[in-house]
Amino acid sequence: MRLQPVILSGGSGTRLWPLSREAYPKQFLPLTSEHTMLQETVRRLDGLDREHPRLGIGVADAVVVCNEGHRFLVAEQFRLIHREPAAIILEPEGRNTAPALTAAALVASREGQDPVLLVMPADHTMRDEAGFRQVVADGFTLAAQGHVVTFGIVPTKPETGYGYIRQGDAFPAPDLAGSAFGLRAFVEKPDAQTALAYLESGDYFWNSGLFMMRASVWLDLIQQYRPDIAAAAGRAVAQGESDGIFLRLDADSFHACPSDSIDYAVMEHLSEEKAAPGASALVLALAVGWSDVGAWSSLWEVRDQDEEGNVLDGDAFVHNAHNNLLVARHRMVAVIGVDGLVVVETPDAVLVVSKEHAQDVKAVTQHLQREQRRELRHHQRSHRPWGDFESIDHGERYQVKRLTVKPGETLSLQMHHHRAEHWIVVSGTARVTNEDRVFLLTENQSTYIPVGAKHRLENPGSLPLEIIEVQSGSYLGEDDIVRFEDVYKRNSKD
Repeated sequence: MRLQPVILSGGSGTRLWPLSREAYPKQFLPLTSEHTMLQETVRRLDGLDREHPRLGIGVADAVVVCNEGHRFLVAEQFRLIHREPAAIILEPEGRNTAPALTAAALVASREGQDPVLLVMPADHTMRDEAGFRQVVADGFTLAAQGHVVTFGIVPTKPETGYGYIRQGDAFPAPDLAGSAFGLRAFVEKPDAQTALAYLESGDYFWNSGLFMMRASVWLDLIQQYRPDIAAAAGRAVAQGESDGIFLRLDADSFHACPSDSIDYAVMEHLSEEKAAPGASALVLALAVGWSDVGAWSSLWEVRDQDEEGNVLDGDAFVHNAHNNLLVARHRMVAVIGVDGLVVVETPDAVLVVSKEHAQDVKAVTQHLQREQRRELRHHQRSHRPWGDFESIDHGERYQVKRLTVKPGETLSLQMHHHRAEHWIVVSGTARVTNEDRVFLLTENQSTYIPVGAKHRLENPGSLPLEIIEVQSGSYLGEDDIVRFEDVYKRNSKD
């Protein structure tokens, strides 16, 4: 039977600001290894079929559900690790995990298939990946039999930031390497005293957000407990538009879909405390060094520390300092005589916070949202399907950018109502369209694009093209773009 990974990549990761931004959230960042968190999630199942040949598991390419604005980031992340997703399902807006899983189950069920779905958030980390695969193999055995399985993280401390799962009686399953339990109840985030009691009892797990079940089982359950979600998500898939590996859900149908989580929509109805006769869910214990990396303090916990308890990422220096996390992405960062701090440096923002108050980073992001500041959503360097651009300098009527265009890529044929542009080639070869003229520019050559001129920039070469772009005009916003042709099928808002 086929195992179908379903990766949910809809999070914005704002608790890891300023490194994580809404337009480039934490799942696209290499926080715990040389690979990004999304790439680690994809790679985590490597070897499952070889390690457990008796199960006959065929691991399919992943189905990813993500924000429509992240579609090219997801595709590029797969390309960089030489993988191909089965499908990238594009949500026009976030509607929580139950609609996302319903859409993925419908896509996975096409052509009469009924695989076992392994539902994984894109932004979790696990130190013992072989141990994770062992528990997944146990989950596959149970899910193939029609059970609904979730994974409970064995708690290591009285954590107040997670919801909990209370285990029921042991479930008889002699074919498993580990133990399975009935799922007695889901429990909301506790206070410190209650969390300590949960830890000491040994009956509670952290809720991981990982699930396994056959696609048909999920579709039957969502139809039973939330027929409104089943109907709206079904219309969004049926009326969606396919473009290669991308499936763009129908916006009107998905907007009408109620927002709900997998837990609330279905799983709570299956817990022993609330289940109807014949309905049940099982929980498998997971003790593999798991973390959702939900705050800077969590990242400090999962990273390797020096003998003084410091984690140094980038050009960082400490003296007489202990238990700090320093992230330096643009310049040197030095701390002296401090303990328990998080210092994160990026080109356009610096965060300094006590690890004990790492959850309060949301106060900064809320401020940025109220003030409509660019730093909430974008980095100084913005990524596009053709490459990226970085703002170098700007003033009231000018802006200077550095553009890098990947080999063989092309920007849209476009025009601007309010700005002119001057392009200077730093390295590589550019093919320029300026109204009716098409010509090549090489290193140290330049050209001028007047206001209102229809233009395009391409990289016909085998090396990256680097351009300095000087904009001038009365309005320099990214929304001053009228696209006439675009190989990536973007609109003016992308």
